[in-house]
Amino acid sequence: MRSARRARAQGLVALSVALITLNACSSSAPITQPRSADQIQLVTVASVSSALDLAFRTGDDTLFVVSRSGFIAAIRDGTLDPEHVLDIAGDILAGGEQGLLGLAFANDGKHAYVNFTNRDGNTVVAEFAVDSDGSFDPGSKRTLLEIDQPYSNHNGGSLQMGPDSFLYIGMGDGGAANDPERRSLDTGELLGKILRIDPTPDDGSPYAIPSDNPFANVAGARAEIWATGVRNPWRFSFDRSTGDLWIGDVGQDEWEEIDVAWADQGGGRGANFGWSAFEGTHRFNDDQSADGVTKPFFEYAHGDQDCSISGGVRYRGTDIASLVGWYVYGDYCAGQVRALQVNADHTSGSEVVLAQGIGGLSAVTQGPDGELYVLSVDNSSVLALRAVS
Repeated sequence: MRSARRARAQGLVALSVALITLNACSSSAPITQPRSADQIQLVTVASVSSALDLAFRTGDDTLFVVSRSGFIAAIRDGTLDPEHVLDIAGDILAGGEQGLLGLAFANDGKHAYVNFTNRDGNTVVAEFAVDSDGSFDPGSKRTLLEIDQPYSNHNGGSLQMGPDSFLYIGMGDGGAANDPERRSLDTGELLGKILRIDPTPDDGSPYAIPSDNPFANVAGARAEIWATGVRNPWRFSFDRSTGDLWIGDVGQDEWEEIDVAWADQGGGRGANFGWSAFEGTHRFNDDQSADGVTKPFFEYAHGDQDCSISGGVRYRGTDIASLVGWYVYGDYCAGQVRALQVNADHTSGSEVVLAQGIGGLSAVTQGPDGELYVLSVDNSSVLALRAVS
């Protein structure tokens, strides 16, 4: 998300749906196209102020919507609950790339984890107990991590509970521009990383380090690190069918990228996604090592509209059958929802534009049934992407 380039999104037409088919980059699997333009629609589900993200918990059909302003709203049976399930607005600094930024639930649904910038502008990851009815216990707050932020931007904020029941945390490089302190590839720093922790208290610590974390026993390195070399991982997700980790990483001035950590190749353990030695596949800071970089699965250039990727899930729902297996994401400035074909050999195929005209597109995510939702932080909208019946 990059508010400074919001002007690029101006002039987009009112919400419409389009389908643009591009040439395939590779084709080791049959190419199927999503439904045609007049067969896909965006349906308004609710209006939630500064809607930024959406999460769900096991065994519960409720959609929990994260507001950058500092609260979590609940949509139950299609109706927005007037009472917030959590409100920590008094604890946060909100606006721009700061605020309440992420939410994830433990796999048993009994705890929730939130990522926010506190009144000092630093990242906090905290835990709350969740009752059987989905309400949060504000008195149960337990801080797991507090990470100093040198600048106000590139806070990351995405949280996901992995298939392994460990908590994954997306941390931006600390902000400003060009990775000025060269944090992203520095394993002594938590910034510019995907972190992985066991949120269970351990011997006086608020969390434990999984024994197979790649830097758990490396002198001088932070044991919480799972992968390095990200700039601002603005939304990542696990493929609910394969366990692959998909990361939308916001670029600097020219390139946006999608990174994948394939579950059958280690799931990103110790991966180096390249920033700031590279922006996408393009050499960036020459003083950073180019060795051992995992190249992006896909990149796209900034144009008249594009400037900031908003990831993204691999679709595993049933409503749009021809879209199953495609990675669906958006661009904050272009206001477009796009689908990218994933070939059997781990290469990208066709790309299509499914919808456009969504100002401030902050996330493309999924509900408990795998169906797709699109959020707009600027328009305070929660939208469902559905096939026309």
